[in-house]
Amino acid sequence: MDIKQYIINDVKPLDISSDMKKAQEIFSQLTYSHLPIMENEIYIGCLSENDAHCFESDQKLQTVKYSMTAFHVKEETHWLDVLEAFAQHQSNMMPVLDGKNEYLGYYELKDIMELFNDAPFMYESGAVVVVQKGSNDYSFSEIAQIVESNDSKIFGCFVSNYNDHMSEITLKLSPQNLNTVLQTFRRYSYEIVSAAEEDSYLDTLKERSDYLNKYLNM
Repeated sequence: MDIKQYIINDVKPLDISSDMKKAQEIFSQLTYSHLPIMENEIYIGCLSENDAHCFESDQKLQTVKYSMTAFHVKEETHWLDVLEAFAQHQSNMMPVLDGKNEYLGYYELKDIMELFNDAPFMYESGAVVVVQKGSNDYSFSEIAQIVESNDSKIFGCFVSNYNDHMSEITLKLSPQNLNTVLQTFRRYSYEIVSAAEEDSYLDTLKERSDYLNKYLNM
């Protein structure tokens, strides 16, 4: 998926020689969390809105250069990595540089999020399943084999949590044969973290338990 078409230049970078007042005015008019700053036509980093309002309006940006953060992505960066960069830097705009580190423009978070919403993981009708296994014990090839050997399909799969050497994997699956898929995961020692509505395994255990309790109480 090519996202270079989403690079925009609606807001021009500020020069390091500008007054802080100019940055404050831009922040007051827009909803961006950061503004890109240039020095001698070279991108050097971003000034955050929070920092901008902490400084005197007559200060030069040069005097607060230490407060700027030099985050960016490249024009060939995959959109998932771009989304990760947004999260890491808690920004809603992301500067984009070319292969020569020249400033091209920026991405807006909402544009990249719309791409995510258009992915099959989000719009395909199916079941979301969360499984857990030791981080050294699972593999995506094994997960794919479990799903596809039961005539189901994977619309998306990612590691959604990691702690104490356990990895949690979230999957979006086609609804076919879901019970069989879940039972196969259990046979391969995966713990089912989420209980899908179609999962009859726990219901069956509960019915058997109720039956046993009824028998013992006779």
